[in-house]
Amino acid sequence: MASPEDIALFRDALQDVRPLTTDIVPIIKPAPPAVPVQSRRDSRAVLDEMVLRDPSEFELETGDELLFKRTGVQIAVIRKLRRGQYPVQAELDLHGLTAANAKIQLVRFLHSCKLRGVRCIRIVHGKGLGSPGRLPVLKPKVAYWLAQRDEVMAYVSARAVDGGTGAVYVLLKLSA
Repeated sequence: MASPEDIALFRDALQDVRPLTTDIVPIIKPAPPAVPVQSRRDSRAVLDEMVLRDPSEFELETGDELLFKRTGVQIAVIRKLRRGQYPVQAELDLHGLTAANAKIQLVRFLHSCKLRGVRCIRIVHGKGLGSPGRLPVLKPKVAYWLAQRDEVMAYVSARAVDGGTGAVYVLLKLSA
């Protein structure tokens, strides 16, 4: 049995103690929200590769009209694209940008379009009328960059009212 002194000491030690409002005590701290680190690394690597890698001379088109289609894209689809029969859902104007900045803007734009489920876009690259020798600088590069992207199913030079050979209509793959 405890002595009256021990009981008084015990009560004195516990005088500020209050009962718990809940009997559930978290044992493990909740995990922080997931951060898509690898996805961000992959996107950064793609951007870096596109900025640092330039197409070699044999990969650049020199004709006025641009045309590209992946295997499996029907000619009827190309005809409709060339006639402007697909509604343009978004557009990007690259006028006045350096090649490096144009690459970055193009990659970001394509990524944004993919996230939003955009199917048909227009990219204005210019005709090179303000460039040295009046030759297009971005046009062949944009053609090359677009052909390298998996989400690009086809592209053709735009109709005259939409920029003619200074722009392209691009048909994007539908996201699964």
